[in-house]
Amino acid sequence: MTDGSGYDAFEGASELLRALSAPIRLAIVSELAEGERCVHELVDKLGAAQPLVSQHLRVLRGAGVVRGSRRGREIAYALVDEHVAHIVADAVSHAGEGS
Repeated sequence: MTDGSGYDAFEGASELLRALSAPIRLAIVSELAEGERCVHELVDKLGAAQPLVSQHLRVLRGAGVVRGSRRGREIAYALVDEHVAHIVADAVSHAGEGS
């Protein structure tokens, strides 16, 4: 590409893929594809420590992949865009094809 206009889209895609680069983040996105979840629900489902899940949620939120909304004393996390769930599902499916 000779002009810089198309390159910006690749930068954004690169940032998204970087945010999704950890297996636990892929698992979080897959779980959130089913609906909103609080941290303790993700901890129970994924079998990961609460600080670890919270750290990865921060990364995903910073990348604009998830958003949090207050639900009583807890924060419920949801995907900002369902397209991300499709990207993750396709990647997981593709990775399984070689097995």
